[in-house]
Amino acid sequence: MKYFSRMNPNILQTPIDYLKGVGPNRADLLRKELGIHTYQDLINLFPNRYIDKSQYYKINQLQRNTSEVQILGKITHVKTVEQKRGKRLVATFMDDTGQMELVWFRGHKWIRESLKINQPYVIFGRTNWYNGMFNMAHPEMELLADHEKSIRSAMQPVYPSTEKLSSKGITNRVVNKLMQQLFLDTKGQFYDTLSPTILSELKLISKAEAVFNVHFPKSQEMLAKAQYRLKFEELFYIQLQLITKNLIRKAKIKGFNFDQVGTLFNEFYSNHLPFELTDAQKRVIKEIRNDLGSNAQMNRLLQGDVGSGKTIVALMTMLLAIDNDFQACLMAPTEILAQQHYNGLRELVKELPVNIKLLTGSTKTSDRKEIHEQLENGELHILIGTHAVLEDKVQFKDLGLAIIDEQHRFGVAQRAKLWKKNQTPPHVLVMTATPIPRTLAMSLYGDLDISVIDELPPGRKAIKTVHRYDTNRLKVFKFIRDEIKKGRQIYVVYPLIQESEKMDYKDLMDGYESIAREFPLPDYQISIVHGKMKPADKDYEMDRFVRGETQIMVATTVIEVGVNVPNASVMIIESAERFGLSQLHQLRGRVGRGAEQSYCILMTSFKLSNDSKTRLETMVRTNDGFEIAEVDLKLRGPGDIMGTQQSGVLNLKIADIVKDNDILKTARYYAMKILKDDPSLSKEENKVLRFTYAQLAKHKNIWNYIS
Repeated sequence: MKYFSRMNPNILQTPIDYLKGVGPNRADLLRKELGIHTYQDLINLFPNRYIDKSQYYKINQLQRNTSEVQILGKITHVKTVEQKRGKRLVATFMDDTGQMELVWFRGHKWIRESLKINQPYVIFGRTNWYNGMFNMAHPEMELLADHEKSIRSAMQPVYPSTEKLSSKGITNRVVNKLMQQLFLDTKGQFYDTLSPTILSELKLISKAEAVFNVHFPKSQEMLAKAQYRLKFEELFYIQLQLITKNLIRKAKIKGFNFDQVGTLFNEFYSNHLPFELTDAQKRVIKEIRNDLGSNAQMNRLLQGDVGSGKTIVALMTMLLAIDNDFQACLMAPTEILAQQHYNGLRELVKELPVNIKLLTGSTKTSDRKEIHEQLENGELHILIGTHAVLEDKVQFKDLGLAIIDEQHRFGVAQRAKLWKKNQTPPHVLVMTATPIPRTLAMSLYGDLDISVIDELPPGRKAIKTVHRYDTNRLKVFKFIRDEIKKGRQIYVVYPLIQESEKMDYKDLMDGYESIAREFPLPDYQISIVHGKMKPADKDYEMDRFVRGETQIMVATTVIEVGVNVPNASVMIIESAERFGLSQLHQLRGRVGRGAEQSYCILMTSFKLSNDSKTRLETMVRTNDGFEIAEVDLKLRGPGDIMGTQQSGVLNLKIADIVKDNDILKTARYYAMKILKDDPSLSKEENKVLRFTYAQLAKHKNIWNYIS
C-alpha cells in the first residue's frame, strides 16, 4: 500500500537513487531484482522473518548446536592460514569467559584492513564446534559504539533478497542500513490511512508505529500489532475497490427487468423437473430471481461441484428470460461440453414450446444460416455454443441473459464481445465447477455476487476413493473385471505434461498395451484417446465409449472437462502423484454420475513427496470440492490456482490470503459497512479513506482487474 508522509505526501515518490548509501549502481540492482523504484517501494519491502537478538551470550554459555547467537567481545589477534585450496583469515575473539575463532574464506584484504584490534565488538552468526573450539564463519560485526547508536531492535528483520544482490554486496545488513536512512530522511512520520472509527473499533496502532515496528520491532507484541495493522489496511483497500466497483456497476449499468415469472418457468417447475431441487438449488434460484428483478444488470458467479446440478439452475434462469420475451445463450469452452449441454437441455425442455439450437465451429453452413435468421427474428429462444457465438455475424433480436460455463477459459475481450450484442448489456451468470476457496473468491471475484450450490442431488452416492501402489496392479485388474461383468465402464487416465510429452506418450502406450493383454479381444473392447490424434478420430473413440461399445477408455486428461457417461463407474488415475489436487478432483467427477456406486483408484509408485502424500490423503478423505480447494490453496499458493500470477491480482505486499483469512473477512466486513452507509466516502469521518483511496488509484497501487 502507499503511505504518505505528513511533511510532504510526495516525498515517498522520490526515486531510490537519491537515498544516501544507494547510488546509481545499487539503484539499478534494486530496481531489477526487487522492483524498488522509489522510497515508497523500499518502505513496502517487508521482512519475511526476524532473528531474535534480544540476548547477548558469553563464550562459556555456547552449546554445540548450530544456532545463531550474539556475543560481545574483542579481537586480540589476526592471522592468515594456508589450506589445500587458497587461504582463510582467522581472528581470535575473546570475552571475560573464554575465546573462540572468527573465520573468513573470502574478502581477506578488505576485512583485514577494517578489523580493529582490542576494540569492543558485537558479533552475530552461526556457531560451529571444530578442533576443540567454537568458531563463527563470516560473522556480522559492529563496533559496540556504532551498535549502541543505530536504530535497531531485539527482533532483527531479514529482508527478501536474490543471489545477484548478495553477490554484489547488497546484504541484509546493507538493506537494514538503507531502511534506517529512510526513516531518518522521512523522520518516521506517516499520515494515518484509516479512519478514527476503524482504529478505535479494532484497537489498531497508528500508521507511524506500525511502519516503524514492522522494520524495527520493539518487542514480539509490537511486531504482531504492526503486522496486523498493515495486513488489515492492505486487504481493506482491495475490498473497498472491489465493492465500490460492484456498487458503481449496479448503479450505472441498468439491466432488463424480468418481472414475470411466467408459464414456461412454472410449467417446467411443476411438471417437468426430473428430480426434487435441493435446498441449495432453491436458494441460488431465489438469489438469481432477486437480481433479475432489481433493474440492475446481474453479474453473478455460480459455484458448484461436479454434478451438483448447475445445469438445472441455468435452464430455469433461461426460462425466466424467455417468459419475459428475451433470448438466452449459454457459452461453453469446448465443443464436447457445448454438445453435452445441448443434448441435456433439449431433453429437459422437449415437452415445452422452447426453440433451442447448437452453434459450434463444425455447424453446417445451411444450419448456421437458419440459426442466424431465427436469432434475428426472435424465433430462437436459446442458443448453446462455443466461441462461435461471439462472431460478428451472430446477432440476437433481444439477448437478455448470457451464461458462461467455466469462465476462466474465456478471455476478457471475448466476454466483452457478448455484452456488445445488445444496447443494454444482458444479465450475466458465470458458472464454474472448479470450487474456489472463499478467501480467494473474495479477492478475485469480490466485484461479482457469488452463489454456491454446496449439496449434491438426492440419490447420488459418494464416490469411494482409494490409493494403491503399482505393486497392487493385479488386484486392481481383478476389480476392473468384476465391474465390467456388472455391465459398468472404466476410465484409465495418464498424465500429460508438455515438457515430457514423449515420456507421457510412451507411458500411455505402454499402459494401453498392458491393459490390452489383460483384457483381450473379442471379450473386451478398449478406446484410446490422446492429444496426437486427429479431432475426428478422437470424437469417434469418445462416441464409441459414450454409446457403450467399449468398456475401457484409456486416455490422457482430454476427458477432464465435460464427458458425461453415467454408466462409467471406475476412474483409475495412473501416476496420480503427478496431478494437482483440483485436476484429480475434476477427473474423479467424471464418474459417479449414475445411481450405481462409483470408485476412484489413485495409482502411484512408492516414491512420494510430502506434498504428493497430502494431496492423495486429501482425495481419499473427502469428496468436498471446497475443502479440497482450501488444501490446494495452502499447498500451491493463490497465484497458481486461478492463473492469477499473470493478472497481478494477488501481488500482496504483506498479507497472505490463506493465512490471513480472518483479517480478510474483517476487512471485507468493514469495507461493506462503510460503503453501505457512505457510498461516495463523502462524510467527514471517511475523509482520510477518500484521500488514501484517491492516492492509491493515482499511483496505480490498487490492482485493477476484471473478473
